[in-house]
Amino acid sequence: MSLNVATLLHESAHEYPGRTAIAVGDVTMSYAEVHGAVQRFAGALRSLGIHPGQHVALLLPNVPHFTIAYYGILAAGGVVVPLNVLLTPDEVAYHLNDSDAVAIVAWEGFFDSAAAGFNRAESCHHLIIARANPADISAPDGAANMMALIGGAEPYTDHAPTMPDDPAVILYTSGTTGYPKGAELTHFNMFFNARYCGTSLLPVDHNTVALATLPLFHSFGQTVIQNAVIGRGGTVVLLPRFEPIAALELMQKYQVNLFAGVPTMYFALLHTPEADDYDLDLEYCVSGGAAMPVEVMKDFDEKYGVNILEGYGLSETSPVVSFNVLDRPKKAGSIGPPLWGMQFRLEDDNGNVITETGVPGEICVKGHAVMRGYYKKPEATAEAIIDGWFHTGDIGTRDEDGYYYIVDRKKDLIIRGGFNVYPREIEEVLYGHPAIAEAAVIGVPHERHGEEVKAIVALKPGAEATEEELIAYCKEHLAAYKYPRSFEFKGELPKGPTGKILKRELS
Repeated sequence: MSLNVATLLHESAHEYPGRTAIAVGDVTMSYAEVHGAVQRFAGALRSLGIHPGQHVALLLPNVPHFTIAYYGILAAGGVVVPLNVLLTPDEVAYHLNDSDAVAIVAWEGFFDSAAAGFNRAESCHHLIIARANPADISAPDGAANMMALIGGAEPYTDHAPTMPDDPAVILYTSGTTGYPKGAELTHFNMFFNARYCGTSLLPVDHNTVALATLPLFHSFGQTVIQNAVIGRGGTVVLLPRFEPIAALELMQKYQVNLFAGVPTMYFALLHTPEADDYDLDLEYCVSGGAAMPVEVMKDFDEKYGVNILEGYGLSETSPVVSFNVLDRPKKAGSIGPPLWGMQFRLEDDNGNVITETGVPGEICVKGHAVMRGYYKKPEATAEAIIDGWFHTGDIGTRDEDGYYYIVDRKKDLIIRGGFNVYPREIEEVLYGHPAIAEAAVIGVPHERHGEEVKAIVALKPGAEATEEELIAYCKEHLAAYKYPRSFEFKGELPKGPTGKILKRELS
């Protein structure tokens, strides 16, 4: 039996042709309009000689072109390779070569990087530009215009007969250890995860209006917002770059009732002085991508009258594998129990399964969400997936109710004088201080202890705190081997495109 992720859009367009599928700024597109553009783009790809199973890269922000190209590639039987829009030409070339992409669709604002990378990619034969003005069908030499292709193509009204285990999307990991690796996610991986998020996790339907400010090239925004909402006939409001005021304006304008974000976004919305000027209609909020500080969750819930549900997932797992759900009590600080169809277990450093509650170990997951493997990297796949269990690299604990808690990334673990120190625990304490806006804890080399604990913090506007005061505060709340011995103050901590704090850029 065949299965294609593009049916998420196809079925909604059949049932709700006149409803708004996508909104960006003041522009809206109905399901019929989006579906028509998707069918024509699928036809255009086929006319270019792109065959089912071939890979097409996207270098697009949160604009309608992303959604159209995404489902068009899938409908044509291709495999989508979403790329981070901040990639340099060298990085674009690496991703195109590593993924064997035969074409790349790039936003006009990132076209120079795309073209430079394209020229160094042996397998890539088609360079397509997407412009903000749909009436502008011009293209640089050697490139094609996406809207011109759509306008001149015969619609491909069928779906290529892809199978559930065929790859649908190749998502590249962040590359914090070596070169990025492409996680091959199947049509079943992506379809089931989106369907679960839009039904069992949240009651998404045709009345849902979701803000998509998480990058769609990232697994969180792609599955939990775009695919889950499109698959249920809801409206996706696109915001290419997160800014608190811009987000608040769109949430009020379109009466957004579903918001998904990373913790730094919630913090920004919570502490934006103008936030009280907006009339929001939020019903459901979800958080992922990084551990949500308990104090931030508590304050946001209270201010906006919502119940933020925190979950957990990775690029390699489609991405969602666990979540606090509506029909079970929420536990602040927890990533919830495993999703239906997923198994969790904790392993110690020797690969032994930990059965006791409260004992930290590496989270290993197994089930329908786990990738096929890393594209063209059998050794890395064999290292990550052992007997069907994907080793996440995250350290967690389990309580007596089967809820899991992230302690820290395995690679972020600090070993100070033989004691394990988990930065997440210290960061939770720091976020409880009234002057601190952002915090990250890292290990730095130390002659005597091997590693020493260091905190990098950004203070709230107008707030003051000294290193001595913060050290004294931490000593009150943490064991002697845990509290930071030094602090560094910054105006803002470095973040990736999803808003996640980048510890690898701190030292």
